[in-house]
Amino acid sequence: MTKKNEQLFQQKKMSVEAALGLVQSNDYLVTALGGGEPVELLHQLHTIKDNGVRNCEMSSTLPMANYEFIKNPEYSDTIFVGCWFFSAGIRAAHPAGNVSHVPKHLHSALYKRLFAMADRRKVLFCSCSPMDKHGYLSMGMGCTYERDLVDHGAIVIAEVNPNVPRTLGDTRIHISEIDALVETDRPMPALPDVPLNDKDKRIGEYIAEQIEDGSTIQLGIGAIPNAVAESLKVKNHLGIHTEMFTDGMADLIECGAVDHSQKTLYKGQAIATFVLGSKRLYDFVDDNPGVLFKTGSWTNNPSVVGQNHKMVSINTSIEVDLMGQCSSESIGLRQYSGTGGQVDTAIGAQMCPEGKSFIALYSTAEVKDTEGNTKTVSCIAPTLKPGSAVTLSRNDVDYVVTEYGVAWLRGQSIRERVKRLIAIAHPDFRDQLKFEAEKNRIW
Repeated sequence: MTKKNEQLFQQKKMSVEAALGLVQSNDYLVTALGGGEPVELLHQLHTIKDNGVRNCEMSSTLPMANYEFIKNPEYSDTIFVGCWFFSAGIRAAHPAGNVSHVPKHLHSALYKRLFAMADRRKVLFCSCSPMDKHGYLSMGMGCTYERDLVDHGAIVIAEVNPNVPRTLGDTRIHISEIDALVETDRPMPALPDVPLNDKDKRIGEYIAEQIEDGSTIQLGIGAIPNAVAESLKVKNHLGIHTEMFTDGMADLIECGAVDHSQKTLYKGQAIATFVLGSKRLYDFVDDNPGVLFKTGSWTNNPSVVGQNHKMVSINTSIEVDLMGQCSSESIGLRQYSGTGGQVDTAIGAQMCPEGKSFIALYSTAEVKDTEGNTKTVSCIAPTLKPGSAVTLSRNDVDYVVTEYGVAWLRGQSIRERVKRLIAIAHPDFRDQLKFEAEKNRIW
């Protein structure tokens, strides 16, 4: 480690309070995605109000903790939060009115709006691995938009933590690019290990049957994509080009199903833009040249995704109507998650001549009525719930999969889509769906 870099590190090291003191009124704040958040800094971020700071706007994506500035409306005049992808804490805070959803495709992120705001300072809050002998740190959990912000001159306030995996690619950041750093030693946030149920396993098997050896895969978040990964272990020569790198993907590499030998882009390496999962997963990606992290503006660009050999996209949805419209982020008017990269990868996969895009969901869900009683509803519906966001349009849907089978919709008429979707709906709801289709002339 050179003396100059070590001096820079020591000069920029400070307390949480001092680092937050760099924030000014009217700043545009951006926090790293998901597990890349600097938790210690964000737990104290609300205290900038005591410094007289007002009218800041924050862009956040999948926050991992229920921070005071998010859940307490008292701080809305200091920090108003626009969130691309809701987590449980954001869903709980949303009714109070100091949080709003930002509809956005992951590949376009906040770039055009952000870089047009010449009148506002940009401040990035991120987590980094310790500095190496060359003066470089790693924003190890991802670079979906973080590297782009650094490149466009954002003020960088970093939490340096030895538990952050040192990943390779666009996660790289030099000490000279950081304005303030705080040292911590907290464990990295991990996703719970949720056992797969019979529905997950059946859906995973249905999708795996449609995936050929040599395909390049993208998996979304949740039990169903995990089940798909489990079912893909018998495949050969798979490759990975994904937004989120998961435990299931590490398993596929370790068992030999993935070797990246037939990939078009970056043969021999998995491509991702962020990682989220278990500590074992973070150990796997740490200093691993077989996993390369690239910015979301490139990784999720549909024209890039479509260049991959036999590209396959697997995502989940909340509700699908009989025309094939997919609502994957809201339940009626209630925002539940976000668009994320679903549209990016679904359209990108279909731009590949041999590509396939899968939308998976359970055939039914348990919901509470207005009196608090639990009832079972069909997730294949005549129409989406009033106010539901259409995440993937009927023009862009390919395969829809439930535990009752696979419906291929691309290029099919509405009449044929109705037949195929009813065939994979829960048997208890098929007659009602047929009745509603006829009644409303969905054909």
